[in-house]
Amino acid sequence: MARTSLDKNRIGFLLLENVHESAVAELAAAGYDQVTCLPEALPEDELIARLADARFLGIRSRTRVTRRVIEASPRLVAVGCFCIGTDQVDLAAASDHGVAVFNAPFSNTRSVAELVVAEAILLLRGVPARNVGCHRGAWLKSARDAHESRGKTLGIVGYGAIGSQVSVLAEALGMHVVYHDIEPKLPLGNALALSNLDAVLATSDVVTLHVPDTPETRGLIGAAELARMRPGAVLLNASRGTVVDLDALADALRGGHLAGAAVDVFPAEPRSPGDEFTSPLRGLDNALLTPHIGGSTVEAQANIGGEVARKLVMYSDNGTTTASVNFPEVALPGHPGAHRLLHVHRNVPGILSRINGVFSAGGINVSAQYLQTRDRLGYVVVDCDAASSEAALQELRDIEGTLRCRVLF
Repeated sequence: MARTSLDKNRIGFLLLENVHESAVAELAAAGYDQVTCLPEALPEDELIARLADARFLGIRSRTRVTRRVIEASPRLVAVGCFCIGTDQVDLAAASDHGVAVFNAPFSNTRSVAELVVAEAILLLRGVPARNVGCHRGAWLKSARDAHESRGKTLGIVGYGAIGSQVSVLAEALGMHVVYHDIEPKLPLGNALALSNLDAVLATSDVVTLHVPDTPETRGLIGAAELARMRPGAVLLNASRGTVVDLDALADALRGGHLAGAAVDVFPAEPRSPGDEFTSPLRGLDNALLTPHIGGSTVEAQANIGGEVARKLVMYSDNGTTTASVNFPEVALPGHPGAHRLLHVHRNVPGILSRINGVFSAGGINVSAQYLQTRDRLGYVVVDCDAASSEAALQELRDIEGTLRCRVLF
């Protein structure tokens, strides 16, 4: 009988940064019990050493999966980002080596949105500075610079999953909502789309940022943009640490142009809880700083743990890549009596013809086949006669342009 993929008890998972136990439960329910869980991110060399015995890696936001890590880890099959973003993974390197990457783009949207709205209320009331005053023995009891959220304008930069959730919650408080996104987005409720970033900055009492880390968004909010904001406005950033020039923001807060700011993400963040956090915003009473906890609620982490673990299980079990951030999306039902071959290759002309040539020349019956491409990658799932899968596997691996090939069931 032809060889199939590894037994599940030989497939190792490495989960870092306190990934929620719901992930471990999901893996166990699917028959995977070789799971190593560590509470912290690992430096590059240690991560490479750990991946020598693991085929799946689970991380959150602090671990950096660089090209060097991927190239030094030939057994690595997939990376699960137990968070929204994937900028901590070199996606080009992952694609070059046939490593699928998954994330949880929606599971913690409510948690982030609630934190943002709460921060807006606290800053409009001047609570952070008054809180610090009480701790120092001062009694800053005054209505000066303390405002209700009702009737104020909230400007949202990036109207995606989180931005639109913030929009709904803010309207429930009686706020007017305007937004800008580089792509047309259907407004929820009474939210109003504005044509550019400057329009949002100039008209909003509160500006909240919900954009990804891209070359276009890095340094999106600098001294010039802060100067365009309304005097006494507040700025919230729970998106990416590279989006705001923190030195310029510190100057705007010290000079009194902005009434306050809340920042949950930073350009450089401590790798572990024992490392010191540094920022030009430290010591400013009107700066509300949190340690990247926007999605860190029990509910969100439980949802994320289960969601990403299920995606890893489905990819390991049957090759399903639905919702992968870098792979073509493929989902194919199983066929009794057949073995499934997964072929990841460079997206160049002629690969499918050569793949089909292997089965034709060998007289191997194919019961199902599916090809999908995405950018530089092609992904073929083939169900064929079980007795012939081993021979086909060896020949498929020899096709020029092949990045990874394995057999399932």
